[in-house]
Amino acid sequence: MYPQVCPTEAVPLQSVIYCGLPAQPGVVQHTAVNITRGQPVITEPPNDYIIWSLFSFVYTNPFCFGLAALIYSIKARDRKMAGDVDGARRYGSTAQTFNIAATVLGVLVFVTVIFLLYDRFR
Repeated sequence: MYPQVCPTEAVPLQSVIYCGLPAQPGVVQHTAVNITRGQPVITEPPNDYIIWSLFSFVYTNPFCFGLAALIYSIKARDRKMAGDVDGARRYGSTAQTFNIAATVLGVLVFVTVIFLLYDRFR
């Protein structure tokens, strides 16, 4: 009376006979359920700032802030690939802070050097 039960992940979507049943053109249906407890649903992926971290590491690396930013960016990307969105956001935020510090210090050093060289050769 009841049809034979086959695991859904093992059923091919091609027209072959499987579990004794003739194959029919199959329609795959998916249902997604988001369960949150009073938290807004955030759909955008977290930023890892990897490009900015690479530039901070290569060009403006005072006090190794560029290296720290690169490490945290890689950790943020790893957490994002593992599915830990909150961890990726935390590491991404820390990478952004180190990138800002490296960029500001790098620009200040660059402007100071240009000013001192201009003043010296004038």
